[in-house]
Amino acid sequence: MRKEFEPRFALVVPTLNEAGNIRRLLREVQDALEPTGISYELIVVDDDSTDQTPEIVRAYAVDHPQIRLISRRNEKGLAGAVVRGWRTSNAAWIGVIDADLQHPPSLLPELLSAMEAGNDIAIASRYAEKNGVEGWNPIRVAISRVSTWATLPFQRRQIRVKDPMSGFFMLRRSAIEGLVFEPRGFKLLLEILVRGKIHSVVEIPFQFGRRHAGKSKAGTAVAIHFLQLLGKLSRHLILRPTPQ
Repeated sequence: MRKEFEPRFALVVPTLNEAGNIRRLLREVQDALEPTGISYELIVVDDDSTDQTPEIVRAYAVDHPQIRLISRRNEKGLAGAVVRGWRTSNAAWIGVIDADLQHPPSLLPELLSAMEAGNDIAIASRYAEKNGVEGWNPIRVAISRVSTWATLPFQRRQIRVKDPMSGFFMLRRSAIEGLVFEPRGFKLLLEILVRGKIHSVVEIPFQFGRRHAGKSKAGTAVAIHFLQLLGKLSRHLILRPTPQ
C-alpha cells in the first residue's frame, strides 16, 4: 500500500477459484462505495487459485488503484486470508465480503452508516428478519440453525446476535488489536464476538443470494473446523474472563 494513501475503510475479498465472479463483484462493490465519499481500498486475498482469478484481479486493478491483490502460497483457510488482508492495511475500519455474489454489495453503505453511528461492529445478517435464507435446501437451513444455536453459550448477553457466523461484516480495528485468530475455517466473526473488545453491535438484514458461478467451499472440513473453534472458545472462556 502506498504510504500517502491511508483509507478509512479496507474491505477484504478472500478468493479461491472465483474467476466467474470476481470482476462483477469488484465492480458492484465500487459502485456501492463510491457514492459514500469514504476513502477505501479493496484487498483481494487469493489462496493460490488454479483458474484465472489472480490474472483478472491484476488486470482490473490497472485502472482501479483502490484494488490490491495478495496471493498466498501453500496456505488455506478463509479466516486466515481475511486476517492477512486486514494486516496489510492501516484503515481504522475493516471488513470482509464473499466473492461469490451471495452477499449483496449494495448493503455496504448501510453497514458503513452503522459504523459512523459509533458501533464497534456491523453485521449483514441472514437471520435478523425472516426469509433471509429463503430458497435454501431444508437440510442446509437446519444445519445452519443448529450451528447458530450452538454458539449461544459463547456469546455475551449484552451483545448477543442472531447471525454470529455471517461472512459479511465490518468492525473497528481497535476492537481486535493484539488478538491472534484461528486461521482455519469460516467462522471468524464468532471468534471476534467472543474474544474482541465489542460493546455495540448492529445487525442489518439481507437476503442471502445464490452463488453466481463456481463451487461452494463448504464441506466436512468446515464442520470439523467449526467444532474445533468451539473447543478453543470454551478454553478461552474458562481460562480468561470475557472482555466487558
